[in-house]
Amino acid sequence: MATTTLGGNPVNTVGDLPAVGSQAPAFSLVSAEMADVTLAGLAGKRVILNIFPSIDTGVCATSTRKFNELAAGLDNTAVVCVSADLPFALKRFCGAEGIENVTTASTFRSSFGDDYGVKMAEGRLAALMARAVVVIDEAGKVIYTHVTDSVGDEPNYEAAIAALG
Repeated sequence: MATTTLGGNPVNTVGDLPAVGSQAPAFSLVSAEMADVTLAGLAGKRVILNIFPSIDTGVCATSTRKFNELAAGLDNTAVVCVSADLPFALKRFCGAEGIENVTTASTFRSSFGDDYGVKMAEGRLAALMARAVVVIDEAGKVIYTHVTDSVGDEPNYEAAIAALG
């Protein structure tokens, strides 16, 4: 299991992120438009998974905005912002913020949090996703992973982009 902190308290996840060099686990998420977002549907593209607890928190909203800006300049790359928020909340946020370069996706009908080892196992945000980034290459191999030291920390955008080569 991975460990992060929330309010200074350690929080464990249900497992570990997929190992760098391993095949990324398949996933099926639900977009803000209620459509399936799957790893198979992104085949042949590089994928950045920006994983976080809820779009309705400041740091999560900031990471979505920042990856939206960065995604505009990335070739053959899909950025998927993943949380347990319902698709309706994701759609509301993206509409209000003008988010168009990333896909927001909900875990509400999936085992993503368990499969990627990012579901928090305890604490006041138990069952929500820890803040993490997973980068997957065109062949579906994991090339970068990171869980932030604190749920309140922004992800390392530069390291995620650098992993793309």
